[in-house]
Amino acid sequence: MKELEEKIKNDGSIISEDILKVDSFVNHQVDPELMLHIGQDFAEHFKGRGITKVVTIESSGIAPALMTAQQLGIPLVILKKQPSKILNDNLYQTQVTSYTKGTSYELTLSANYIGEKDHVLIIDDFLANGEAATGAIRLLRKAHATIAGVGILIEKSFQPGREKIKSQGFEVYSLARVSKMQKDYIEFIPEE
Repeated sequence: MKELEEKIKNDGSIISEDILKVDSFVNHQVDPELMLHIGQDFAEHFKGRGITKVVTIESSGIAPALMTAQQLGIPLVILKKQPSKILNDNLYQTQVTSYTKGTSYELTLSANYIGEKDHVLIIDDFLANGEAATGAIRLLRKAHATIAGVGILIEKSFQPGREKIKSQGFEVYSLARVSKMQKDYIEFIPEE
């Protein structure tokens, strides 16, 4: 998606060869017009597949996932990273290690919102090593839901995430695929 690539070039900040900061338009301050276009792109790509729910992991994936769900006319379910005093029964949980933060967390899904009749689209902001998406897949499998695919805003194609998800049998559709980055330079894989 050229619009997202241009936004990354103009407003993103490359912290290192592995870390790209997009907090000015994705996850601290959100560009609503860009999120609308992202939601439209994901909805167009995955339309006609019988998707019943969109799922994302709190919190950076919420804006694009919400716009995707809105475009598809279906609910959004948010997987929780933080424990809750009221969300404590009928849960699916799995351990996930965050590449960016270098920490682990207990990813949680309430069984009240996903079940065996659901065909789910996973939306996330980044794909690096594939740990977060794999954690979401594990939870959805515990709920006996099927998975339509994984939509990613920004994929670091030089890391193993895409192959990890594809090797599990799932499509990965990324809007911006970074092939290389360093301090003042970023390179994208051309759209197909």
